[in-house]
Amino acid sequence: MAYITIKGAGADKTIIEWDDTADRLGQSRQPLGTYGSATFAVNSPYFIAKNITFKNVAPLPPTGALGKQAVALRISADKAAFIGCKFIGTQDTLYDHIGRHYFRECYIQGSVDFVFGNGLSLYDACHLHAVSNNYGALTAQKRESFLEETGFSFLNCKVTGSGALYLGRAWGTFSRVVFAYTYMDKIIAPGGWYDWGDKNRDMTVFYGQYKCSGPGANYGGRVAWSRELTSQEAQPFISYDFIDGYEWLRNLI
Repeated sequence: MAYITIKGAGADKTIIEWDDTADRLGQSRQPLGTYGSATFAVNSPYFIAKNITFKNVAPLPPTGALGKQAVALRISADKAAFIGCKFIGTQDTLYDHIGRHYFRECYIQGSVDFVFGNGLSLYDACHLHAVSNNYGALTAQKRESFLEETGFSFLNCKVTGSGALYLGRAWGTFSRVVFAYTYMDKIIAPGGWYDWGDKNRDMTVFYGQYKCSGPGANYGGRVAWSRELTSQEAQPFISYDFIDGYEWLRNLI
């Protein structure tokens, strides 16, 4: 069913939580998998959530543990918006699966790949907080072809937390992520980005920064295959046009 809106009494008051992980057995006695581990899943186009926390309370897994992906929310529908929401988890918190999505003034917490998937999404004035004991990654965007119009854009955001954090790693061969006007705390790994151990992806990913600030935003130590964008290069990523938002976000922007 399309055009569903849910509103909470405030993200600190209205909390939806569960503790499934990818390796947990479902009703079929088969592992749920990352897709099935979501506390809350959305397949409804034109979905809106306001002032709600979506939480997966599975504990922070040991480094290198398998099957511990624990999704707080999966969004698998087009034209969805989340305003003033919180997404709390550790590994794979927010499954930005497929579709065009808008996140405004949201709080997203995790350790590894805590924003991941192949959505086309704009994160506007969001707070991204890492809870890692070791190396973590903020994004794992899965764009597989230069013909795919997918990617993540973070605009006027803030990145804080613990551990050492990559801004993104290349889940997809043509992974695409941009941070613009974003404050980055000192937790950002100097190289900034990771190619998932595949040097061929260095030539195909699109990873960029534009006018970011803070001790973690220093571009000097970044990997050679990321880029500091010019104003012309940044323009497509820093407006609602990135997600065709002027067509479907009229009542929210």
